[in-house]
Amino acid sequence: MAATMTARPLDIATLAGEVRAGNRAALARAITLIESRRADHQTEARKLVQALLPLTGQALRVGITGSPGVGKSTTIEALGMFLVERGHKVAVLAVDPTSARSGGSILGDKTRMAQLSSTDAAFIRPSPAAGTLGGVAAKTREAMLLCEAAGFDVVLVETVGIGQSETAVCDMTDFFLALMLPGAGDELQGIKKGLVELADMIAINKADGDNLKRANLAAAEYRGALHILTPRSAHWQVPVVTYSALAGLGIAELWQQVVAHRDAMQACGEFAARRREQQVKWMWTMLEDRWKAQLRADPAIRAKVRSTEQAVAEGQITPALGADQIAGLLT
Repeated sequence: MAATMTARPLDIATLAGEVRAGNRAALARAITLIESRRADHQTEARKLVQALLPLTGQALRVGITGSPGVGKSTTIEALGMFLVERGHKVAVLAVDPTSARSGGSILGDKTRMAQLSSTDAAFIRPSPAAGTLGGVAAKTREAMLLCEAAGFDVVLVETVGIGQSETAVCDMTDFFLALMLPGAGDELQGIKKGLVELADMIAINKADGDNLKRANLAAAEYRGALHILTPRSAHWQVPVVTYSALAGLGIAELWQQVVAHRDAMQACGEFAARRREQQVKWMWTMLEDRWKAQLRADPAIRAKVRSTEQAVAEGQITPALGADQIAGLLT
């Protein structure tokens, strides 16, 4: 894709105008630009995001996470179609697992959301996690802003649902939805991992047929457990709902809770406060990324870093001293 962008000079003003007009092909090109690791592309990407910044911030940002097999893609398609049918424009940023060895990713979300991906009012962008901490693509935040500038009023961010992705998605969305399975025998494991403490809502999927009783039992266990946890906000009691993405049951009720949460957070001022905090965290995350990129970019610095790593590995210096030495290379 980088080769395509180098075929002709980048015209950021034109690209920004096309994104503003809701051109989905232009939006895809813009996201490809911000995902590029080339230094010149990154410079142009920053100009593009800055130019579109006044048009951002109006969408409702919803993070969706859950273990593999819980039905995230099926849920997103059902929810997305529900919203599209009610006049919303929905963008889905789906982060796929990336192979730590080859760097390749499955990028199969579009095939799992066939109906939604064929709708003009929806935009689905699968991006490889590429080893990013938490499984959230490094440029997901910028992609989210571009989607908002293109006129999408609901942005759904699907994570791979492993590692520290829960914390990462909380730091970029307004509402964090945790999906669970019924009858798995480990309904309360999420509490031990801290997932439930971060959630704005817990939703038990596949609550249909023979699973209905187990789904209701799991929901009751979560409701009981939530009573002993400190809520994330004093103005919101975390609901536990059951639904079936495959059968389309409970989707309307699920979205009603998302809207109710937004209204409650706006009324008490927490909605805007959370976004301000996210902006600052985003800045520091990007600064850390720049430092790491600087360490990788200069051959002389890379050699000194490898030498320091070897000294730490062999016990010649402490990790603290090694960190000081590497930090000194950035001054």
